[in-house]
Amino acid sequence: MKIGFFTMPVHRLGRNYTECLQEDRDAVILADKLGFSEAYVGEHLTDAAENITNAMLFQASLISETKQIKLGTGTTNLSHTHPVLVAAQAAMLDHLLQGRFMFGISPGALESDAEALGIRGLDRNQMFAESITHILDIWGGEPPYDLRGKRWKISTRETLMPEIGLGPIVKPFQKPHPPIVCTVVAPFSKGVIEMGKRGFLPISANFLLDKWVKTHWDNYSQGCEESGREASPEDWRVARSIFVHDDHKTAIDYGKKHERSPYRFYFKQLYTKLKKANRHTVFKPEKIFPDEELNLDYIVDNLVIAGDINSVVDQILAFREITGDFGTLLYAGKDWEDKELSKRSMELMATKVMPAINSAIGQSETTGVKPKVSK
Repeated sequence: MKIGFFTMPVHRLGRNYTECLQEDRDAVILADKLGFSEAYVGEHLTDAAENITNAMLFQASLISETKQIKLGTGTTNLSHTHPVLVAAQAAMLDHLLQGRFMFGISPGALESDAEALGIRGLDRNQMFAESITHILDIWGGEPPYDLRGKRWKISTRETLMPEIGLGPIVKPFQKPHPPIVCTVVAPFSKGVIEMGKRGFLPISANFLLDKWVKTHWDNYSQGCEESGREASPEDWRVARSIFVHDDHKTAIDYGKKHERSPYRFYFKQLYTKLKKANRHTVFKPEKIFPDEELNLDYIVDNLVIAGDINSVVDQILAFREITGDFGTLLYAGKDWEDKELSKRSMELMATKVMPAINSAIGQSETTGVKPKVSK
């Protein structure tokens, strides 16, 4: 199993914006030095906590600062802009990264973004489907193009001058295109079936209970089967909120209990947003679970993996027992309320936790015996 990094990010309100951006950059640079395989960042236009406004622009700032890590959009919100802009900019970034680019996409879910852009009330899922179809057709086609959809029409026919280079849209460095990754945020998502059909790669969000994460693989496998492909667990990325420290008490305090815990702040922000949108059932073990029992303590206790090295190893192995095998564990980045604690957690994940997990997985696959999980 590989270790990767995914940050939305969610910073405490009132922090200096310049410092937040540098902190997010430092987190990815540290992940690169520690051998994390991938790093994804989200984007929003109208959120003071999730304040990266363009994931591609942010990742471009890290090209010369990183060596081996793949940099991904987590995600590019396709309803927010014209597909020609996305196709051309993503292709250029792929060339700048010389193949280290992962193209994460989504419709864009934040209502305040949609309102600001004048698209609130439109079918953003339809816009998403049309946009990615246009993008792939641009990358696979030649000018002058003749792409028509419900929202966008794309052509350079009237202005095509091939003798001086007018008309074509740049193609990516990776052939036929960079890996396309989609974040899955709902239990039993039907969208992940379509991902399997189209060869897109799924990321299961870090705010879903383990039992709901498992449903993503079942649906992804169905989509792969319907398209005649065999589903590979190596293609599945699963995000989790994790905090590990040498001292178990410190880990529980910072990861779950303290009122200044960035993990508690993260889930308070997310719960407030999802409850207003009537999507907070993602935190529930069953639909009939009472709202009055769904509080911040319940959410943090069930969705944050925290502890010393051995405890975190056991918790991740127990999680994998429920979900089944997956290829990359994405460590979900949080605000660096305490910079040294935050950096230490990433270091322990890379140097202690993941080697122990892979040793346990390897032993179980060799012997056919499930890894033992400490009680």
